[in-house]
Amino acid sequence: MSPSFDGPLLRTHDVDVVRDGRHLLRGITLEIQPGEHWALLGPNGAGKSTLLALLGAVSHPTRGTVDVLGRRLGRVDIRELRAHLGHVNPRHPLRSPLTVREVVLTGHTNTIEPEWHRKPAPEAVERVEQLIETLGMAAMAEAPWTTLSQGERGRALIARALMPSPRLLLLDEPATGLDLTARELLLDSLDLLRHQHPELASVLVTHHLEELPESTTHALLLRGGECVAAGTVDEVMTTELISETFGHPIRISRHEGRWTARAAARRVPGR
Repeated sequence: MSPSFDGPLLRTHDVDVVRDGRHLLRGITLEIQPGEHWALLGPNGAGKSTLLALLGAVSHPTRGTVDVLGRRLGRVDIRELRAHLGHVNPRHPLRSPLTVREVVLTGHTNTIEPEWHRKPAPEAVERVEQLIETLGMAAMAEAPWTTLSQGERGRALIARALMPSPRLLLLDEPATGLDLTARELLLDSLDLLRHQHPELASVLVTHHLEELPESTTHALLLRGGECVAAGTVDEVMTTELISETFGHPIRISRHEGRWTARAAARRVPGR
């Protein structure tokens, strides 16, 4: 289980990340509370994945402080801390034909392959079935990993990440490469998951507004490693701020809780 404490699940203060003399992040301050669902938005190279690595206790800042689940990076064993985070890696290195059920079960031991010599506890088996159902994978529980589509793998990995009952779920561009149906199934699963677990917080990295679930509550906009804006989606997801973030005039609209983005119309000769 995750460490028990009161306060923000994530907090960064005036964080810089410098690599080879280049600022990948500069002056980032962020606070994430239980039940909040953040989007990290920005163009390629904005620093989104670098920030997610800090939030997931994968790397350390060059300057500033990062507190994850009440523990300060640099003063805690990050390997132990990462065991309490649900980090969905779209490049999961599994190569063997485990079934969906077996893949999800590996989240209980935080291993790539099952620990075949150990029989899982009945509670773990029950949780696997619950998560497979929530993520819409019950009909494919016995399907081999090697036969799954990218979208199906993504939902299986989210279920796997939730096995240790984390308080925080980190998702790095989970809808990349999905077709329309697979994307909508994924986003619907995330909305259902967030509804069923109101204390769960999440951070989702993307550069496409159409890939944001309806249940998104907050957003941080990054450009060139610096924060353009951070706050509730009503404050941050505006035409003006999104245009500034992506360096191009972009019109934002929202319908039934979902966002769309279109570049400003261009004048085409002859029209």
